[in-house]
Amino acid sequence: MTAPVIKDASFALSARDVDGLPAPTFAEVVFAGKSNVGKSSLLNTLCARRGLARVSSTPGATRGINLFRVDLGEAVLHFVDLPGYGYAQRSKQERKAWGPMIEGYLRQRAGIVLAIVIVDIRRGIEEEDEMLLEFLDSLGHPALVVATKLDKLPKAKRKPALAALAKSSDRAVTGFSAENGEGAEALRSRVLYAAIRREPAADEPDQPDQPEKEESDE
Repeated sequence: MTAPVIKDASFALSARDVDGLPAPTFAEVVFAGKSNVGKSSLLNTLCARRGLARVSSTPGATRGINLFRVDLGEAVLHFVDLPGYGYAQRSKQERKAWGPMIEGYLRQRAGIVLAIVIVDIRRGIEEEDEMLLEFLDSLGHPALVVATKLDKLPKAKRKPALAALAKSSDRAVTGFSAENGEGAEALRSRVLYAAIRREPAADEPDQPDQPEKEESDE
């Protein structure tokens, strides 16, 4: 079977909560992780679209749910960028609001086919990441752990670090670097194969004109 190819990718909309999203017509691949793990760079690399998700120098910049339309030619899917969590410098009220926003999305969206939980290879899976993974398990959502910033480690230490992370978490872990592209092609194929298992149910609903794109956490 020929590997899926992304023909085009574009920003669709940003919503402050799950009720602001269109009906889940297409398969949705969710991207979640702590602030400053390289989530926006990962999205841009996967889609081969520089600037698709805005990279911010300020962690915690994403305050809503960003939705991107990904065109595979014969199928369409959505990449969903959830707000980064764990950024202490945001107000306590904002941090409390993000929990219900993320939980509400994960509970209510019927189109989720895969959740990408992104961690920094140097920090590994931290408490909030493990809580998210356990929550995804409880909802029956398949989850893939992606360890970013591989380029920050010497080459000789990358495979051992990934193996140690997989062993400690008892989960499959995929390595990735936006800086040099390591792991990008394998991750892209894995994500797209998971997404196209679900056929689109109908035509895409109307989108608002000239949507405003938020910055995404980096």
